[in-house]
Amino acid sequence: MLPGMAAKPRVAIVGAGNLGSALALALQRAGYAIEAVIARSRGESLKKAQKLAKQVGAVASTDLSGVRAELIWFCVPDAAIARAARSLAEKVEWRGRVALHSSGALSSDELAALRSRGAAVGSVHPLMTFVRGSRPSLAGVPFALEGDPAAVRLARRVVQDVGGHAYSIRKKDKAAYHAWGTFASPLFTALLATTEQVAVLAGVNRKAAKQRMIPIVLQTLANYAAFGAAGAFSGPIVRGDVDTVKRHLRVLRSIPAAREVYSDLARAALQYLPAKNKSSLKQLLDSEPD
Repeated sequence: MLPGMAAKPRVAIVGAGNLGSALALALQRAGYAIEAVIARSRGESLKKAQKLAKQVGAVASTDLSGVRAELIWFCVPDAAIARAARSLAEKVEWRGRVALHSSGALSSDELAALRSRGAAVGSVHPLMTFVRGSRPSLAGVPFALEGDPAAVRLARRVVQDVGGHAYSIRKKDKAAYHAWGTFASPLFTALLATTEQVAVLAGVNRKAAKQRMIPIVLQTLANYAAFGAAGAFSGPIVRGDVDTVKRHLRVLRSIPAAREVYSDLARAALQYLPAKNKSSLKQLLDSEPD
């Protein structure tokens, strides 16, 4: 935190998308005053900002003119962070303020235009998924922090106040960190979508497939949480059932994308998880099935 800054500084949120909305509501519940929600431009972006501003008792605007918030939090797409920072750099005095962004892949250097004008800057990324229609709690969520010491100190306080868990990350590790998060949620969702396609091959429509898959998916996650990946692993590969895997590969020829996913995940299983008949299974995966 900066000298003289209140324990809970006033906040301006730049961007009213899924993350910005969830963050603004969490901050308000934690006792932070949301002064402004900043939109990219007039039109649909401003309408979203106005809707969020109404929810949190803030004003909506397209710039920071007249905004006195000590904490400016950028919740815009990665490609827009540096551009948004540059566009706001000369709008207000930045000395005495903290600017944060929430990209998982990019470092605090995206806010260099504000750092050069006296702001303390940092990146603060919650390892959580935000989609339209959902406002997940931030309680218990890990946040990866990196940046200027004053910005990181404030970010730690804020994360604690919203119930999250803060930890430090090195700039050079952010790309790998974000890839990890992408495996944990977006690509996991892609796997579920692929699984629905295989259900259709088995004569089950996608809506029914989703309903019928939920119990096994939830139990798998529960097993992973309780026993780790090795303890949660089940099915033909852990048993070394070469004939069953061969049947799977044969029937999946009609869905090439799903077959490729199956083969790649099976190879990963042979590398990272316990399995019998590993050499035979690897040989099968490396060749076309009969």
